[in-house]
Amino acid sequence: MAEFAPIIIFLFVLFLLLGTGVWVGLALLGVAYVGMEMFTSRPVGDAMMTIIWRSASSWSLTALPLFIWMGEILFRTRLSEDMFRGLSPWMAKLPGGLLHTNVVGCTVFAAVSGSSAATLTTVGKMSIPELRRRNYPETLVIGTLAGAATLGLMIPPSLTLIVYGVTINESITKLFMAGIVPGLLLAIMFMGYVAVVSKVSKNYRPDPEPDMTLRQKLLNSRFLLPVLILIFFVIGSMYLGYATATEAAAIGVVGALILAAVQRSLNMKTFVESLMGAMRTSAMIALILAGASFLSLSMGFTGLPRALAEWIGELGLSRFQLLMALMVFYIIIGCFLDGISSVVLTIAVVEPMIRQSGIDIIWFGIFIVVVVEMAQITPPIGFNLFVMQGMTGHEMNFIARAAFPMFLIMVAMVFVLIAFPDLATWLPDNIRQRPGG
Repeated sequence: MAEFAPIIIFLFVLFLLLGTGVWVGLALLGVAYVGMEMFTSRPVGDAMMTIIWRSASSWSLTALPLFIWMGEILFRTRLSEDMFRGLSPWMAKLPGGLLHTNVVGCTVFAAVSGSSAATLTTVGKMSIPELRRRNYPETLVIGTLAGAATLGLMIPPSLTLIVYGVTINESITKLFMAGIVPGLLLAIMFMGYVAVVSKVSKNYRPDPEPDMTLRQKLLNSRFLLPVLILIFFVIGSMYLGYATATEAAAIGVVGALILAAVQRSLNMKTFVESLMGAMRTSAMIALILAGASFLSLSMGFTGLPRALAEWIGELGLSRFQLLMALMVFYIIIGCFLDGISSVVLTIAVVEPMIRQSGIDIIWFGIFIVVVVEMAQITPPIGFNLFVMQGMTGHEMNFIARAAFPMFLIMVAMVFVLIAFPDLATWLPDNIRQRPGG
């Protein structure tokens, strides 16, 4: 029992601080401070100063504020309207009709945003009124949008994958490449669900869309060209080995500014708003990362991660059993913390277990992102549920029930990843990337 005393104290102080409303980053710093004072003789101030500077000065972390800024710029453009106009002619005749614009629109915007909330807000502000006007079932409109917006966490540039890569000291570019195929497969699974439900549901009676000629469809598709070109330059530059993740982020910011200027939505007001929005989000994540780094150091001095890894090893769990236990663990912790906080808070303890079990670190990054995606649509703290509630005015229970089928699809995706690990590892193992990626 004595060896578990540190973890009991760590958890008690953490939940005490979080329960009193302290910011997550400050709570992590507080827990680490208590741990250093109680279990080590090293000067706390010196250790805190050194580790926080080291975590904040990581070059890989430079990509984070740049990708956030790119998403903030695009959020203030006419991108959502243009995406709907470009996608709707091609989606209208599919089984499920224009509901597919939720999934495909989120997939497209996820490829230039990296944020689940930004994806949800950008796509939802245009698709929700249009789908309601056409009498699509409200539960499907809300459920597909809340679920598909989580693709912003996986499809590069993913903020969660950047944080995971920095925390675990792994290539951001490799993690981005690993997220492409699973992200697209998950989008296809969402679209398959929409197609099936549209055929079996008795309440599915949307207004039919007018027929369009091929020429009209192609003309409408021109509205998609700017964002598709931006995706090609951002993701393609990394995939082809011409740019690191940080350089691709800089390309994305320049491209987003050009796109906003062409659409005449770039002025001093929107420029400053996008910059301040990116600064607030980046500062929040940086504080969480600083707290997590100090907490990792503090726990390292106690030997807690190693002791837990050895204890897990003594249980004799197979890889599958360990992954199932971690899936349940992250779903539970995700009910109370956002995705980035969940990753940085736990990775110091989980990493030794994963390495000891021989699980690929890149693959595990995608696994953890899928599970964190589930947490975005699980009450009581599912962030996408709060965003959706603000946009629609529905009760939280209604939104959670509407999104539950998407949650089950993500659970199925976990088993697909376990059965076919090459979905996440083939691209990173076969790409040519520049040093520093």
